[in-house]
Amino acid sequence: MKIAVVGTGYVGLVTGTCFAETGNTVNCVDIDEKKVDKLRNGEIPIYEPGLDALFDRNIKQGRLHFTTNLKEGIEGAKVIFLALPTPPGEDGSADLQYVLKVASDLGPILEDYTVIVDKSTVPVGTAEKVRAKIAENAKVDFSVVSNPEFLREGVAVEDFMKPDRVVVGTTSPKAQEVMNKLYAPMVRQGNPVIFMDEASAELTKYAANSFLATKITFMNEIANLCELLGADVDMVRKGIGTDTRIGKRFLFAGIGYGGSCFPKDVQALAKSAKDADYDFKILNSVMDINHGQKTRLIDKAKEYYGGDLSGKTIALWGLAFKPYTDDIREAPALYNIEELLKAGAKVKVYDPEAMKNVREVVGDKIEYCVDEYHAAEQADAIFIMTEWPIFRTPDFEKLSSILKGKVIFDGRNLYEPDAMKENGFVYYSIGRKDIHE
Repeated sequence: MKIAVVGTGYVGLVTGTCFAETGNTVNCVDIDEKKVDKLRNGEIPIYEPGLDALFDRNIKQGRLHFTTNLKEGIEGAKVIFLALPTPPGEDGSADLQYVLKVASDLGPILEDYTVIVDKSTVPVGTAEKVRAKIAENAKVDFSVVSNPEFLREGVAVEDFMKPDRVVVGTTSPKAQEVMNKLYAPMVRQGNPVIFMDEASAELTKYAANSFLATKITFMNEIANLCELLGADVDMVRKGIGTDTRIGKRFLFAGIGYGGSCFPKDVQALAKSAKDADYDFKILNSVMDINHGQKTRLIDKAKEYYGGDLSGKTIALWGLAFKPYTDDIREAPALYNIEELLKAGAKVKVYDPEAMKNVREVVGDKIEYCVDEYHAAEQADAIFIMTEWPIFRTPDFEKLSSILKGKVIFDGRNLYEPDAMKENGFVYYSIGRKDIHE
């Protein structure tokens, strides 16, 4: 099948590459000429494990192409995916200007029946808006489908090629047949393609991410309570996670969620509820709690240092919002950098993938280091922001010799408190006992 993907951001690039991998011919369209030139030359602008191998193979085998010309890109395509940005507006609502602009542009250039697929995360009612925009100038029949993505950064290729489920919102039997055929290679193991109406599909994505964000936030609240009551959040996590009604995933306490999806989607769903005159109290609380949780280590550090961080050198281990990505959108590290600089601290940082992106945002206000030990040299304390595997088993003897202060504030609970005590460290984590001098 011939497919077009409009937008070569994270979702668009993974979508286009993975569909090419299953034998389709894919044209990816983007207005950014420099980005398209790099893609044509084999340069991937994002870090996503496993994507580079698929990308290179499908370019070499002539199934994956890139263009800045929309008319050229959609020529002959039976399916056109819209994978465009939907950034939050000031009021929290999803900004649909990019989606609707492309929809308007598509109308007059469609030449045959085409399935237009909203792949971007969009609020309920967007499919109808896209349909109306295309219909203004369309001369042929078309269908608009909602097909939300459920990709986890760091394992996006696996998620796309072996999805838990595929959600497709359409009331058109013709579009359903096309989408069934397109996704057939991905669901051979029996995982479902779930067909529903467009509004339900649009809401499903927001509901899924908001539920997961709520689950994370609940455990962070339990962790904060554990600290006051003398309980251990890791024990509580194991105790409730083995209950099949709850499940083991998304129960790890830490310094809050970030990234491109959870913050934006929770905010957008709360705004949709408000527009419908419904007070979604849980989501409003989730947003407030998560905002405070991101700088939980700052509170602990101020308590340890008597309220004064001025003149302290703090090493931040990890900048990306999660491991196996270079994405720093809403990353807790950014909030901590800002607060540490405000408090007069010097900040040294290391992340295996995200330092370039942080430099573009923060500039030279902080020191960028070649590895985690370089960051720790002569630091008064280490803040652990991201649970990269490289941080899980450091050389504690080496750290003892290069740190000015043997103090670790662990926002991801990477180490066991008793082991840190044996190594002679002052150790603060989330929802567990503190190890003091």
